[in-house]
Amino acid sequence: GLVPGLLNLGNTCFMNSLLQGLSSCPSFIKWLEEFTAQYKTEQNLPTEHRYLSVTLLHLLKALSCQEVTEDDVLDASCLLEVLRMYRWQISSFEEQDAHELFHVLTSSLEDERDHQPRVTHLFDVLALEQPEITQKQISCRTRGPLPPVSNQWKSQHPFHGRLTSNMVCKHCEHQSPVRYDTFDSLSLSIPAAVWGRPLTLDHCLHHFISSESVKDVVCDNCTKIQAKGTLNGQSIENQRTTFVKQLKLGKLPQCLCIHLQRLSWSNQGTPLKRHEHVQFNEFLIMDIYKYHIPLHKASQSELNQKKTDETMPGTKDGIAGKPSDAEQPPGNKPLFMNGACSSSFLMSSGTFPLAAFPECSSPAYLYRLMAVVVHHGDMHSGHFVTYRRSPPPARSPLPVSSQWLWVSDDTVRRASLQEVLSSSAYLLFYERVHSRLQHQRAE
Repeated sequence: GLVPGLLNLGNTCFMNSLLQGLSSCPSFIKWLEEFTAQYKTEQNLPTEHRYLSVTLLHLLKALSCQEVTEDDVLDASCLLEVLRMYRWQISSFEEQDAHELFHVLTSSLEDERDHQPRVTHLFDVLALEQPEITQKQISCRTRGPLPPVSNQWKSQHPFHGRLTSNMVCKHCEHQSPVRYDTFDSLSLSIPAAVWGRPLTLDHCLHHFISSESVKDVVCDNCTKIQAKGTLNGQSIENQRTTFVKQLKLGKLPQCLCIHLQRLSWSNQGTPLKRHEHVQFNEFLIMDIYKYHIPLHKASQSELNQKKTDETMPGTKDGIAGKPSDAEQPPGNKPLFMNGACSSSFLMSSGTFPLAAFPECSSPAYLYRLMAVVVHHGDMHSGHFVTYRRSPPPARSPLPVSSQWLWVSDDTVRRASLQEVLSSSAYLLFYERVHSRLQHQRAE
């Protein structure tokens, strides 16, 4: 029931801990398998020394016991070698950061994916004139469909998500076009602790999406309204107002990596590490942090009326008229209590009882904890360890194991869920799961 450990090559615990965490994410390994299928027909140099995706897949499959290895301790130096070929200079003899390496891996995989034969634009004369480009790689824009692109090029890695940035004018309530930005991990700052109240993952997520005022922004709508009231031909200045800006999650990934920012700065400008414990749970519901396209006002009122009609019969006092969590002030009790409720309701099989959250009987964005990376020490020196799930036994009907492991480089031992949830998390790896009700609806 244990997994191989990893050799410490000299301060490489940052890499070892991240690899153990990634190896407990089945969706990521499956994506790598599909992505690297294109290289199996190539007969050039050994792919382990050329492609990051192949090297990473080989390591993760060994760490998740999908490949039989004779050694109890593996050497991951091949990953550093291939990253150097991608022009990343990572010294294994200096203190490094596991979260930074995560970004290096995801960005390098995206670069590898983008190195594909592209459809040549007609205005790109130089590309068209180059003799080394074969006729098969040259195409033009016609009324017909574009040539099919292989699946491995189209698919984003499972950590890929999108943030939405929403700006609304306080004066005229005009909404600017929604901006979308990509992310591969959510980097959450830890809000100041309130005495007597535990810090939870919900507090960090609410702090991340909380609205902020942006002053002195040019509002085109206010300028147009002002222009209508002036005489023809009279020039007016751009109207500057205060906008309310809010972040939300436009697209949630299959694999969710959450980074808790434990770096802070003293008044003297020296770096400090925050050691506060942030409570988190085995299951995480992200519905209230998801961005929804605003409906037309008439449609919204009809939807609200429908919701009221559905919730009125048989509801407890105060539930039907309860405002949504997004409308609640930050000090109020969060709707889902991610990280603050007891884990005693979780079934030993690892399934999620929907009755545990009666106010959200069928969460659309439900995640299961797969691994936790912990940093011990201060900002100048320390050590990374990983709590991760053990691979499920062969022929097991369950998709994931309920057995947890503690891994520190080449040392591996069993751990309890309570020990995992009590740890001071630095990186949290969650993977999306679907409830039985959602599966029934899909069918």
